[in-house]
Amino acid sequence: MKSIVLVTAAAVVTAGGALAAATATASAETRAATGIAWGKCEVSGPSDPMNKAECAQVAVPLDHGRPNGRKISIAVSRFKATDRKNYKGVLLVNPGGPGGSGLAYGPALARWLGGVGHGATAAKYDIIGFDPRGVGASKPALTCDPHFSDPIRPDYVPSSAKEERAWIAKSAKYARDCTRKFGALLPHMRTTDAARDVDAIRAGLGAKKISWYGFSYGTYLGATYATLFPNRVDRMVLDGNVNPKTVWYDAQLEQDKAFERNMKSWWAWIAKYDSVYRLGTTRKAVEAKYYQVRAAAKKAPIDGRIGPSELDDIVLSAGYNTGYYIPFAQALSAWVNGGDPAGLLDWLNPGGDDNGFAVYNAVQAADARWPRKWSTWHNDAVKLYRQGYRFNTWSNVWFNAPVAFWPFQGGPALRLGAKGLPGILLVQSTEDAATPVAGGYALHRTLPSSRLVIEVGGKTHSNTLNGNACLDDKVGAYLESGALPPSRRGADAACQAVPELNDPDPTAVSAKAAGARTGKDLPVGRP
Repeated sequence: MKSIVLVTAAAVVTAGGALAAATATASAETRAATGIAWGKCEVSGPSDPMNKAECAQVAVPLDHGRPNGRKISIAVSRFKATDRKNYKGVLLVNPGGPGGSGLAYGPALARWLGGVGHGATAAKYDIIGFDPRGVGASKPALTCDPHFSDPIRPDYVPSSAKEERAWIAKSAKYARDCTRKFGALLPHMRTTDAARDVDAIRAGLGAKKISWYGFSYGTYLGATYATLFPNRVDRMVLDGNVNPKTVWYDAQLEQDKAFERNMKSWWAWIAKYDSVYRLGTTRKAVEAKYYQVRAAAKKAPIDGRIGPSELDDIVLSAGYNTGYYIPFAQALSAWVNGGDPAGLLDWLNPGGDDNGFAVYNAVQAADARWPRKWSTWHNDAVKLYRQGYRFNTWSNVWFNAPVAFWPFQGGPALRLGAKGLPGILLVQSTEDAATPVAGGYALHRTLPSSRLVIEVGGKTHSNTLNGNACLDDKVGAYLESGALPPSRRGADAACQAVPELNDPDPTAVSAKAAGARTGKDLPVGRP
């Protein structure tokens, strides 16, 4: 599953402090640990919210089936509850990916929750962020080839067999590099391993149960924890839900269709405001203009740094989050109509994030079975592309392609679901492209105790705590009291997307202001 949200600001933090011991039974259920030795977090400066958090490392078995074997460590953070009189326990948060760093999400989640109805609820929880195994400040952190994503990359869309073979070779080499550097870790990168790490954190905290807030892939990690440890779950909010029936190869095929729809929505929106952007008066005209710019960037990269693949990566976020409609349209317009590349360059991320990319591939490769014949990947991509799913099909192929050459076949995927789970709150936008709406309904059926809230018309991925008061009030009420909508057939409750956020007006909002209101100020989704 490919899932990305570019953000205007992202705190980079690492954890300090001592290791805490955690043991496990032969069945790999974690017993109570000796505690966590909290210390100061590494911060970027005096205004960094992590100054108000604590950080540490928690030791866990590399292989939970061998609890006395080699240890690795998980970086954790804690933003302590300030309302101790009404203390509700620990609330763990995961931003998705797989591969997203979660250390900074303790103070972030407290900040986001504080701005919604029942805002005082956040103060009643110790909010725990963490970097899952292999990620960020956890040890070891996976990096397979830090130059893999350096610009200028080959065109995602191969125009010949030779161009496709170049990407195949590049992807196969990446898999070999991962194997050479981290071969002992790769078989233990399953989501079930990360869920058992979460239980080690729970034990180290001395908590009998945990609450959970998961975005994007964090919904799958949360549902996995609930499946393995149903009696240790208090409350769970799962936002932007992974479809348990498509883990993981089929998930990226479904994304290709959903992103085509969302990119067409953006192009249609640009046409609506042609007086502002001068890129075309119809959706088809704007789409054609984009592909003209893309073709030109292949021949002569924009400012020597943005080729067709880099351009696709930049504007892809408009398919994730309507907050990027205005700044990306303005940047594209400035280049097309004025030859000014500055706006596009502002969003270029040279080299990408190899740690996140490595973990993304490692987790999905270990979690489930993938096709090993390249002809399957090729034929599926060609079929989708010919059907009109042009924008994301081939880029998604190459984002996942290293898995085709992984040193082992993963899976089988865990069958989610368990008896005895408490009520769980699922939130799903109907036009979420990264986790299409079918996933919300599928997970709802898989977890019978859950209640599903639909954001009708919402195009932004994992859209809670993003300005829709109807959604956010339901989240706040649930975390405060456990209140859930009454059970109904299909979705249990619905909220309409907020018009001014779902369909922003560039004549009323400046590009700078739009860039500042793209949503949550830390990434959700793919790292």
